[in-house]
Amino acid sequence: MANFKGHALPGSFFILFGLWWSLKSSLKYHSRKLNKNGHANRCFRHLDVIEGAVKFIFSVIGILAEQFVPDGPHLYLYSGEPRTWVKLMNWQHSTMYLFFAISGVMDMLTYYQDQVPAGLDRLALSVAFFVEGFLFYFHVSHRPMLDQHIHSLLLNAIFGAAISTFIGVFMQHNIILDLFCSSLALLQGTWFWQIGFVLYPPLGGPEWQEEDHSNVMFITMCFCWHYAAAILITAVSYTLVHCCMQRHKRNHGQTEIGLGNWKRKSGKSAQTALLNESDEE
Repeated sequence: MANFKGHALPGSFFILFGLWWSLKSSLKYHSRKLNKNGHANRCFRHLDVIEGAVKFIFSVIGILAEQFVPDGPHLYLYSGEPRTWVKLMNWQHSTMYLFFAISGVMDMLTYYQDQVPAGLDRLALSVAFFVEGFLFYFHVSHRPMLDQHIHSLLLNAIFGAAISTFIGVFMQHNIILDLFCSSLALLQGTWFWQIGFVLYPPLGGPEWQEEDHSNVMFITMCFCWHYAAAILITAVSYTLVHCCMQRHKRNHGQTEIGLGNWKRKSGKSAQTALLNESDEE
């Protein structure tokens, strides 16, 4: 959708998933350090299935929103008199959502690890990011300078996420790589919102001069600020998880110590009682 809502919708999706991925990566990393058994892995497998289902549902919502808005194509690709293409921009957005829906299905299939090759979920997500970037690369041809530039900045985050996720297929359980991908997903989400505010001001404010080079310079600087904010959010997520896990570890250790003291006291009491009984006899 060539309006503010059409950019706010995918932006919200990417922000939610970026936040979740930063938390999940941090939880996995600290859980592997604390738990040597496979119980944590089974829990995360269930979470991956839920994540895949949510990703699939969100993608279907995106497709339906692109197709069935009042001025949408309503599943018509080529119609009218004379015969012409129908709302190709909406079709491109629908195609983007389609590949993220496929990624969601792959996430759900990873529950059956015996039948599904390891890393297939990450490969599907990498392909979804690549298709997103591929579509947006040809999305803004013959548009004003500011429109082209603000979308080209988005490509940096998209292809960065595609490459880092693809590397993750072969380098699994790498916390740095996972957090980097999470920050790029957050960057995509906030930047989609920024594109909506610049090109389609929701509050009816003054429109940006799209041929003004000063606006291009500011938008470039603003993109760097967005990524700084994404890094900060990712760092805060990791720190919160680290503090919570350390507190859990500390409390768990105190419980074990308390049980040990109780056992030792119980043993001493039993020995004292036996000695008293022997003395009486």
